[in-house]
Amino acid sequence: MNEWDAIVIGSGLGGLTCAAYLTAAGKRTLVLEQNQVAGGCSQVFRRKGNRYEFDVGMHYIGECHPGGRMTTALRGLGLDGRIEFRQLDPDGHSTLVFPDLTFRVPSDWDTYLARLIEAFPDQKRGLRRCVGILRRIGAELRAGVLPKPTVRDMLRFVRTAPTLATVGQLPLTWLFAACRLSPLARAVIVGESGDYGAPPSRTSVALHGGFLDHYLTGGAWYPRGGGQVVPAHLIDVIQTHGGQVRTKARVTRILVADGAATGVQLDGGDTIHAPIVVSGADLKRTYLDLVGREHLRPATVARVEKYRMALPLFSVYLGLDIELADRMPNSTYWCYPHTDVEGLYRDAYEGRIPEQVPIFLTSATTKDPGNPHAAPPGHSTLEVMCLAPHGTFWPGGDGYSRNAEYLALKERLTEQLIDRATTVIPDLRQHIVWREASSPVTQERFTLSSLGSCYGIEMAADQIGPRRPGPRTEIRGLWLTGASTIWGNGIVGAVSGGLGTAGAILRRPLSAEVKAGAVLADPAKLTPIGPDWDPLAASKPSSPLRRRLRGAAAP
Repeated sequence: MNEWDAIVIGSGLGGLTCAAYLTAAGKRTLVLEQNQVAGGCSQVFRRKGNRYEFDVGMHYIGECHPGGRMTTALRGLGLDGRIEFRQLDPDGHSTLVFPDLTFRVPSDWDTYLARLIEAFPDQKRGLRRCVGILRRIGAELRAGVLPKPTVRDMLRFVRTAPTLATVGQLPLTWLFAACRLSPLARAVIVGESGDYGAPPSRTSVALHGGFLDHYLTGGAWYPRGGGQVVPAHLIDVIQTHGGQVRTKARVTRILVADGAATGVQLDGGDTIHAPIVVSGADLKRTYLDLVGREHLRPATVARVEKYRMALPLFSVYLGLDIELADRMPNSTYWCYPHTDVEGLYRDAYEGRIPEQVPIFLTSATTKDPGNPHAAPPGHSTLEVMCLAPHGTFWPGGDGYSRNAEYLALKERLTEQLIDRATTVIPDLRQHIVWREASSPVTQERFTLSSLGSCYGIEMAADQIGPRRPGPRTEIRGLWLTGASTIWGNGIVGAVSGGLGTAGAILRRPLSAEVKAGAVLADPAKLTPIGPDWDPLAASKPSSPLRRRLRGAAAP
């Protein structure tokens, strides 16, 4: 059991997707996760006697429509009939709340433009130009015409993706200025930028065009049964096809000999060997801690140290004794105290928490009212989040959760977020029966992410596309996947990255094969799922289902 074809470090969606495709392709693959639950930022947790279930990071997803990247990647593993998605309100999958305007973001480009023009009729010309450029960017990215670094490919790129080639790398602030948009119109267009965690001045036109297209082409979705459903089914593919997922198994070292990865060392000293090691762990920790500077070129060390981490999040989780579906639509909410989105990011970069914080607000029970694990009948859950200063702002170290300064800061911000949430649900405080909060230090503790960032390295203009690491490293047999790679962050970015890394390892155009209809996993091998199936239990080592699968799939 200490010899495998491949080892994947980390059980986020990137690592699990990569492992699932590797095992489906015939490679005995072991996934190692230091936490007690597999799933990374897509996992859930339950509180108050398992009455309330909360998502860590699975809030809403794009491209779950037929032909979308998410559904295509899952279909290639035989999961298209096993994971279902519920669509958020297509007339407003997100609701942007500003002091002088409430704007519902529809899941359609034409309606989006029409609604912007209705809100800002005096800026009709500029809005048509701005949205037209962003829409063309999205279409060109969907066509998959990104070039290789050759003269012929670059010339073809200019011909087939002229908008990307000419303005794609310019900042959003340039586009807004060129289109002469007002501060409020700009704030509306970037109202969901918290999904990638970068301000307009650092965001490229290409990134935001692709982000808008992600939702405006096929809608916004949420997995039926909650966020844990996706990792649980990926685990099932791995363990029914000859692989294994181990939790409570922290990797402390990637073993390197003669410039090649040979396996990993676990906390406690045990070693496991494989000629292929894939790290879905934090990029900086992978290189600087797990591999070690002594095995890397100085230029690589300098480049990794230079990468900037994305801002982390602060989250408040609330259990309520009311039905939220009666009070708010099936929509996510973004509530802003003013229109200076750039300034809100600046506050976080400079270590400040303003008196009025912007929030993201979402309810899993509203998105998936049939989930028996989400909340008791007549009750709801609510998650309220905001950008937060980096982990260095928060008192950390051993015993941080008992540190008086940490607890005071955490309580202050929790109260601020609840206050802001009452702008959407005025009597919210009267119905709270459970409340809990997590800080960047919490994120770092459970995912070992640098500075508590859940988005990996920042998706800024100088750190996207070819400026992000690809799957291959300078160490033979060591590969990368996850939020900091060229596929970017987010749920679909992680799943696409796992598929892309598996294809690079297998030396085959796996993404193209799956898009053309290839199914690598055998659906007949997958575990039958009954009405009492619990995805959280299936993602823990103590689960009877997991024990049965380990016995059936043991090499």
